[in-house]
Amino acid sequence: MINRKAIGYITANYSSKEHSALLESRPLASCPFMGRYRLIDFPLSNMMNAGIRTVGVVLPTNYRSIVDHLGSGREWELDRKKGGLFLLQGSAYGTAKTGIRFLLRDIIKNRTLFERAPEPYVVMSGTNIVFNIDLAHVIESHETSGAGITMIYRAADRALDDITRLEIGENGRVTSFASGCSYGDNKFLDCFVINRDLLLQIIDDYESIDYLDLFEAIRNDFGRIDVCSYEFKSLAVGMFNEETYYRRSMEMLNPDVMHALFTHERPIMTKAHDTPPAKYAPSSNTRNSFISAGCRIEGDVSGSILSRDVIVESGAYVSNSIIMQGCVIERGARVENAILDKNNTVPAQTELRGTPDHVLVVPKKDLARAK
Repeated sequence: MINRKAIGYITANYSSKEHSALLESRPLASCPFMGRYRLIDFPLSNMMNAGIRTVGVVLPTNYRSIVDHLGSGREWELDRKKGGLFLLQGSAYGTAKTGIRFLLRDIIKNRTLFERAPEPYVVMSGTNIVFNIDLAHVIESHETSGAGITMIYRAADRALDDITRLEIGENGRVTSFASGCSYGDNKFLDCFVINRDLLLQIIDDYESIDYLDLFEAIRNDFGRIDVCSYEFKSLAVGMFNEETYYRRSMEMLNPDVMHALFTHERPIMTKAHDTPPAKYAPSSNTRNSFISAGCRIEGDVSGSILSRDVIVESGAYVSNSIIMQGCVIERGARVENAILDKNNTVPAQTELRGTPDHVLVVPKKDLARAK
């Protein structure tokens, strides 16, 4: 199925406001999630499942990991002669402009994508709020409403400082927005549908303030533009720093939470790897964990998430931790309440231990800089 009504636009060039060892060599969009996925897989899969076959991805300056992961877009059915995956030039956001996801400067810079598309709508999405949504239904709802923009939101289940709160009036129209939300507020999921003609008009009208986020630029024109809302009622997981990344990942070990994000009706696709299944030795003991393909488990793993090709040797112990691709936990080593980035080796009889409130984060191949 090909959706003839919309194209996609994903911003992957913004970062966290807080420094993180996990983001020293990769953008937020390519941060691993649940062992085998990257954050960008979720907006891409939402678009693929809706039949969207033209998608532009705005790249950061450290784009290598995203380009390597996306390739030609084959896994998301974007390796096409017409339409397909477009890797777009993006601005360097830095970390100071929190809350900006849709920088007007990037939209203006890549206006050719919108000018050449025959589809009447554009679905725009960020990458650090993970959810599985029927975008085809959202597009239909937007078309029926007659609005210029439809912003997707969900009732907040916790207080959040790094997210946008929507004020919604009669008939579901968005009247204003502000940073931060409390329990029960309408949290914007950094995803919306906009009329393509309206987007091109905004590009022309607001070119002089291209340093602003799209919504900051049009804030005073909400009444004229007619901004509608769409309520999403299922799971939406936001990751804004190391703490929220760790906590939201650990919550995925609850089967009910996991099944709310991963459904048979709308699969989440990722880069294919020719990797053998995980191997469990007779000495292994694994409980309530997510173990990816290619792992070799000889020791004890509890309440943890292991990416591909992780080795836990006999006598080693891993608990409440995220272990990324290619790590080796040698004999007798213990890792608790930690995030180990790619290709680290924990020497035999070594202990790496954080606490539930202060998770230990080890950057790529560099135990000396663990914090």
